[in-house]
Amino acid sequence: MAALTAWASFAAGVATEDLEIELLLEALFQRYGVDFRGYARPALRRKLGELMRALQVGTLSALQERVLHQGGAAAQVMRALSVEPSAPFAEPRHARQLREVLVPALRSSALPRVWLAECAGVGEAWSLAILLAEANLAARTEVYATVSNEEMLAEARDATLPAAELARYQQDYESSGGGGKLAEYFDVSDDRASLLPELKSHITWAQYSLVTDASFNEFQAIVCCRALPDFGPVLRQRVLRLFHESLAPFGVLGIDKPLTASDALCDRYLQLAPGQPWYKRVG
Repeated sequence: MAALTAWASFAAGVATEDLEIELLLEALFQRYGVDFRGYARPALRRKLGELMRALQVGTLSALQERVLHQGGAAAQVMRALSVEPSAPFAEPRHARQLREVLVPALRSSALPRVWLAECAGVGEAWSLAILLAEANLAARTEVYATVSNEEMLAEARDATLPAAELARYQQDYESSGGGGKLAEYFDVSDDRASLLPELKSHITWAQYSLVTDASFNEFQAIVCCRALPDFGPVLRQRVLRLFHESLAPFGVLGIDKPLTASDALCDRYLQLAPGQPWYKRVG
């Protein structure tokens, strides 16, 4: 009997938490027009839990109260649920895949366009720009970096990095296959580093929601590795269809994990490397 009582109490707590999450997501959507309702619940629970501990908020209901009545709290929640910004070459294995799979695929296009969908900040965008420069593709390739969070968009447009960190980034750059000096791709002033203007000029930043917005251009490559794991199954399929609509014939798609038979339009792609989530659109 005690075990049944404990289980009932636990189940009631979980049900209450689920309801609080739904109400919080609905509040964000109704008040601010930002839609996280299609995100996977385990990812939401984890991120919201981390934020509540940081803010010392005891319940999701209390967090919702702040969201509805304190604009700054809403911004904190939206930032916490968005893709976390990364440092340059923070994921060397992914950067190596960009070198080995993406860069060769772009050579056949006269003026390739690359979409970094729900980009992980300047770290991801600047890493790609550097890879393109080393492949002599930077001058003719346009990179479109989109994020759904307005605050993160403003930060990306004016971003700099601590110059002292370039030495640490150098190690990850070399692990990705880089053979030069990473610092040569940056201007340094007042201990802050910014990507060279000739590289930065080929990156277009824009606010865009994978949840609600339609296709806005045709791309020779689309890369989305950080956001897709947070999406629920319905939203994930919606985004895969969006990418297919936005990808040029024989364009390259890079995602978080290999496609399965249940994924939308999976038969329209050819896997480029065994076991890796890189594909060429063939249909």
